[in-house]
Amino acid sequence: MATVAGDVYVLQQDSAPAHRARSTVEFLRSNTPDFISPELWPPCSPDLNPVDYEIWGRMQERVYKKPVVHDLTELKQRLVKIWADFDQSVVDVAIDQWRRRLQAWSRLNDSTLIMSCDL
Repeated sequence: MATVAGDVYVLQQDSAPAHRARSTVEFLRSNTPDFISPELWPPCSPDLNPVDYEIWGRMQERVYKKPVVHDLTELKQRLVKIWADFDQSVVDVAIDQWRRRLQAWSRLNDSTLIMSCDL
């Protein structure tokens, strides 16, 4: 965990190839307190990523409340507006869920909570 402007943050990364690159891992290991190496973090685990299990779905609902996106520019404008207006309490709830999900995964210490990459 790191403290930035008085708030505590945890850097979570997935196991994308760029995130597992030797230079990236070395940088994070040297510069990020409590770094969890890619070998220790379960791969393909959207159930342990608040953005995957909570945020994107909410954003998608709001983007498509209006019936049609006419082009990429309109889609980008909607996404930027929705993100700017996003309620911090939704993010806070997702983070609280993340803590419970991670604790549950740690207790099980197996792949029960990890969703398959072969969706």
